[in-house]
Formats: sequence, structure tokens, C-alpha cells
Amino acid sequence: MRERNYMMLVGIIFLALVAGWIALPDNPGLRLGPINKDIKIHEGLDLQGGLQVLLQADVPDCAAVTNDSMDAARAIVENRINGLGVTEPLIQRSGTCRLVVQLPGINNPDDAIKTFGGTGLLEFIDAGDTSLTEGEIVQTTGLSTIVVPGQPTPAPATATVQPTVAVTTTAGVTTTTEVTPTAPITATAPVTPTYRTVMTGAQLRTASVAFQQTTNQPYIQFSLTDDGGKIFGDYTSKNVNKYLAITMDKRVISSPIIKSAITGGSGIIEGKFTLDEATRLVVQLKYGALPVPLKVVQSSAVGPTLGRDSVNRSITAGAIGLIIVVLFMLLYYRLPGLLADVALTIYALIVLAIYKFGIPGIFDYVTLTLPGIAGFILSVGMAVDANILIFERMKEELRAGRTLQMAIEAGFQRAWPSIRDSNISTLITCGILLWFGASFGASIVAGFALTLAIGVLISLFTAVTVTRTFLRLTLDMNVTENLWWFGVSKPS
Repeated sequence: MRERNYMMLVGIIFLALVAGWIALPDNPGLRLGPINKDIKIHEGLDLQGGLQVLLQADVPDCAAVTNDSMDAARAIVENRINGLGVTEPLIQRSGTCRLVVQLPGINNPDDAIKTFGGTGLLEFIDAGDTSLTEGEIVQTTGLSTIVVPGQPTPAPATATVQPTVAVTTTAGVTTTTEVTPTAPITATAPVTPTYRTVMTGAQLRTASVAFQQTTNQPYIQFSLTDDGGKIFGDYTSKNVNKYLAITMDKRVISSPIIKSAITGGSGIIEGKFTLDEATRLVVQLKYGALPVPLKVVQSSAVGPTLGRDSVNRSITAGAIGLIIVVLFMLLYYRLPGLLADVALTIYALIVLAIYKFGIPGIFDYVTLTLPGIAGFILSVGMAVDANILIFERMKEELRAGRTLQMAIEAGFQRAWPSIRDSNISTLITCGILLWFGASFGASIVAGFALTLAIGVLISLFTAVTVTRTFLRLTLDMNVTENLWWFGVSKPS
């Protein structure tokens, strides 16, 4: 048992040191092999301000846009913004055909607007023997306008071939008395070619940014669905040495030549991309085309909705409350209270580290808003509440004449059902709030639920595991047998 306690202590110290390093205010970030991660506190719009953009459906009649189309557009815009790494964006419907987008701490508003405002219609078009120029606007047979229910779908612009008139024989040839000059031939306007769309981004499964090994030039690698792979394979097999141009919103981004049949269901898109352009393009590809084209009606910078003074006062109030709780635990429960305060410090470091570093594979970081800070402070109170239940049960066992070791073990065992049930009910509530926030775009509610859920889970670990390990070590090292240090004068 003693060896186990010391092993637990080593693990707790290591975890506290790692969490403390991540929680450093001026953390330089993690640069280890392929891992390149900035470690910092991500603040929400109410704490740091940002950018507000008003988007409107780019259609002649807003009344023709359905609620389902705008809801789908809102979801796609939100996914694209999340793909950019923007923290805690706020996307809301405004009227029948408008979206209000608020982006906290955005660094390059122009690039962000291009990413979530563009339609995102990817097309692979049959260019034949023509090598199209990057950036060129072309006409394709793919739909480029909104499809409104109840109205006919616009047909692609194609040339119409008229039948020729049959030639009839003349009755006789007569000589003309005078030859008149023919009218000058006028040049007709050049016909803009319309290229056939082989397939669209709907057949795309995944897309990601990769880099050339020699030039470090970014490019896009993609994989197709089963149907898309079959279409792509059949077309490239029949069109070797022809050009297959790739367009985004009718603008050519690449015009490669087909050197051989591509039947593996994957490929690459090469072009003169910067890393930001390639990333923006991947985000558009991954989350699909907007059901309605959107245009930017207005964009403006917004300041923190709370103000820096309000934030500072909120942090000060939380710090004062935390100090009072620490002093109460120390004065009332004495040695167990001191150990609980140490466990509470470790709890705070772990939670702050998760906010900054995230949990790999689940989320990258937590965005702190004022409701999020409230969730953290509430979880601190719950962490202390678990310790109070344990210590009060210990005191009852000591007053009943139990030995110190039996009282400590009994205190944890008998308080555990109450701690477990109360925390499970809180986690269920957090799950409901997370679902509500994700379903109705209430990101502030979801942020509060997330910070509270993280705090509850970590408080279970620190209250039950860390504090228990500390108390067991006090017994192993024979620190004291005086019951006064455990808040009890003498057994009754």
C-alpha cells in the first residue's frame, strides 16, 4: 500500500508540473517533431471583441429563399468558420435571408469573409485540348444559381443547332442588268464556350493540405466517394492527354493535363497557392457548397461587449471568493483542509491547462467567455463540496472512536455515493445544455456547459484521488496522531 501511495504521489506531481507549465501566462507553445501548437488562452467575443459581418442571400427576391436553405447555409458557414480555427463564433439568422456573423479576435477579416462568404461550388470540367488560365472565369453546365422550389431549374447555356433549309432548283438563269456591290461582312461577337461539368464537390469525401517535398509548395490532396471515384476513373481513362480543369465558383484554380487514368478514387489539386489560400480552399471543399449564394452587406469591428473593466472586476471577484474558500477549508478542517487546498490548486492548474491545450482528438482548446468563467468558478465550488462531504464523514467516524486510518477510508467510501450521484446529475444537465447550444446556435450556453463539465470531471479526480493520496501519505509518514489537526477535539 505504501509503495502504491508513493507511486500515486509521483504521478500527481508529474501531472501538476505538466499542467503548471501549460498554464504559464507566457507559454512559448509546444514545438516537438510534427507537433506545432500554440498554447494560449482563447477569449470569446465578449472579452476581446472582433469582427461582425452581415451576409445576405444574393438572389433577386428574398421571399423566394426557404427557411431550410438559410438554416443549411448557417450550418455550413458555421462549419467553415470552425475550420478556420476561429474561437466561439456567433452565427444567427436575421430576417428571412440574412445571417449575422460575429468572429472574436479575427486577424485577417478579408480572408475570413472570402472563406465563409463564397458559394464553394467545386467543379471538374472537361476542357478538352484547351489549357485554361488560372483565375479565368468560365461558363459550365453546372448550376450556378439558387434553385427555388416551385420555379423551373435554370438550364445550362448551350448553343442551339438550327436545321439548314433545303436547296431548291431555280426555274432558269437570267442575266442581270446591273451588278450591285454586296454589303460589307460584319464580324459576329465571339461565342463564350460552355464547358461540360464532369463532377462536382458533392462527390468529394475528404480534402487536406499537403506540401511538395522539394519546393515546400502547398497543394490539396483529396479522395472521392465510390460514385465519384467511378466517374473520375471512367472519364480519365477515356481522356488521356486532355485537360481537366478545376474551378471554384466558376473561377479556374487549376488546369492539369490527364497523363494517365486515375482509378484509385483520389487525386491532387496543384496551383500557385499560398498556405492560407490552400487552407481556405480545403475548408470550402470539406463543408460543401452553400445552398444559396451569399454576399457581404456590411462588416465592422466590434469591441468587447462587457468591457475590460467588467472583465477585471469579474476576475477580481472570483479570486476573492477563491481565497475565502481556501481560508475556510484551512481554518475549519485544519490538516485535511490544507491538503484539500493543495488538491484544489492542482485542480485549477489541470483545468486551465485543458482550456489552453485541449484534449487531443476531442477539441483543441476551450474559448473563455464570461459564462465560461462562471462555469469554472461553479465547478470550483463543487470540488470543495466533495471534500466537505468526505471530511465531515471522517469527523463523524473519529468521534465514534474509529482509528484515524479507518476514519479516512470510511469517510471516502461512505461519501462517494453522494458525490457520484450529484456529479452525474450535473453532467447530465451539461449534456442537455451542450445539445441545446449546438442545435440552436447558442454557443455561449454550450461554452458554459463545456467548462462546467470539464470542472466536474477534474474535481472528481482531485477530490477522490489526490486528496485521498495526500491523507494516506500523512498516515504512512506518521505526521500526527493528534485528532485536533483533523478538526476533532476528542472522541465522544
